[in-house]
Amino acid sequence: MAIVRWDPFKDLLSIQERINKIFDETAGKESLSTKSDWDPPVDIFETDTDIILTMELPGLKEEDIDIQINEGILTIKGEKKLPYKKDKNSFYRLERPYGKFFKSFNLPNTVDMDKINANLKDGILTLVVSKKTEAKPITIQVNKED
Repeated sequence: MAIVRWDPFKDLLSIQERINKIFDETAGKESLSTKSDWDPPVDIFETDTDIILTMELPGLKEEDIDIQINEGILTIKGEKKLPYKKDKNSFYRLERPYGKFFKSFNLPNTVDMDKINANLKDGILTLVVSKKTEAKPITIQVNKED
């Protein structure tokens, strides 16, 4: 009988893989009911005064997009409709995404909910969320009494 060296990290990795599998299966079941038909790509970045979000929405018009903020959560949803009649055409290939989409983002407390601007140009939705102007600390000079 050969002596086999025990590796505790191998057992830990095995347990971690099992836990990940359980979470993936659970999350997969939940996400089936809330999954979008397509997932438009988003870039989010920050400047000194704003948080800027850009989302690729080719072929959509302003009326196809719904943007809402509720309890600090920004939700963007809409639908890109198939421009062809399904029953009258025979498709060889459909690679462009169609259908409903939605994305949600938590907004930080530092944003001004009254100063949000949305613009759609050339299939790119740009949201500019202004940050609150925070009160700057005031320095008070202490005078020496004579």
